Amino acid sequence: MFQERKANPEVQAKTERRRFSADYKRRMILEAEKCGSGQLGSLLRREGLTYTQLSEWRKAYAEGTLSDKRRGPQANPNRPEVRRLEAENARLKRKLEQAEAIIDAQKKLAQLLDNQKEEPS
Repeated sequence: MFQERKANPEVQAKTERRRFSADYKRRMILEAEKCGSGQLGSLLRREGLTYTQLSEWRKAYAEGTLSDKRRGPQANPNRPEVRRLEAENARLKRKLEQAEAIIDAQKKLAQLLDNQKEEPS
């Protein structure tokens, strides 16, 4: 009656995000400009691109900002220096807390000694 289905043990490879060089983007823009009526769609399908990608590349090309740079936040080149300064800041805060505790203890001791001097025995 019921056939048992076995799960496929093969793990599907995860696709990586495609990255396009500035040179490739320029070539696609120039090819798209040469396309006649109805040929642009076939160019986009052949290359696996979308019209939105092409229009963004055209805009960047016109503005002169077409590049190979990756998207997203850029690494901070000063990160080691920032970490060193953060560690030093934490160390100095601990030292300040210790110094304040010592000063408070000295104030309390001075008050106690003053109170003992004022009281006649």
